[in-house]
Amino acid sequence: MNAPKRRAVMLTAAGAGGALLTSATAFAAARGWRPGPRQVKVMLPTGQSNPAIATGVATGESVALYASSGLGPDALNPAAPAGTPENWTDPSMTEGAEGVTVTEAQALVVLRKISDNLAVAGLAPADVLTMKCYLMKPPRAELADYAGWNRAYRQFYANVDLASGETVPAPMGTSAPKPPILVNRARPARATMEVASLAVPGWLVEVEVTAAYHRK
Repeated sequence: MNAPKRRAVMLTAAGAGGALLTSATAFAAARGWRPGPRQVKVMLPTGQSNPAIATGVATGESVALYASSGLGPDALNPAAPAGTPENWTDPSMTEGAEGVTVTEAQALVVLRKISDNLAVAGLAPADVLTMKCYLMKPPRAELADYAGWNRAYRQFYANVDLASGETVPAPMGTSAPKPPILVNRARPARATMEVASLAVPGWLVEVEVTAAYHRK
C-alpha cells in the first residue's frame, strides 16, 4: 500500500518581507515550478497554526543570502568552573525560571548571540530561512537534550500563531509559559542532530543559520 501523500502550505514572501499563506498543492501540480528571481517560499505543514519549523525553503536566484558560521555560547556564568557546561550560560537569561536544563540555558545564549550576529549583517531573526543545530549530550545523560533545545528555540522563533497573529507564550524549564524573549513569526527549515563532540570543551550547543535580505 502506498504511503499517504503529505500536504504542505507555503509561506510566501518577497525577500524576507511580508508573508502570505497559500496551498502548496497548486505549485506541486505544476511540473518544473521554481520561485521567481526575488521570491522566498517557506513551506509549512498543513493544518498547523503554530508549527515549530518549516518543511523546506525555496529561494529565487536574485535573493541575497547570508550564512553564519557555527556559533556556540559565551562563558557568562563566573560562578561555574571554567570549561564546565554551566560556565557557558547566562544566569540573567533564566532568572526566576525553574527546571531550566544546561542545554536549554546554553541555547538561549546561542540564539541571542545569533540575533546579535545577524544585526551586524543588517538582518534580524525574522529573516532566518534555515537553521542547523548540533547538540552534545550533557554529562551523565544518555541522549542530547532535544526538549531543552526546543524550549529555547521557541523563545526566539516560531512563537506567533499564523492564523490569529497572536503571540504564543513559551515555556522556560518547568515554569509556566510566559511571553517569549523575542516575538518572531519566522519558521526556519531546521535540522537538529546529536554529535560526539564540539570544538570547545563544555559546549553542548552550536547553531548555524542562513538568512535572506529584504528585497530592495
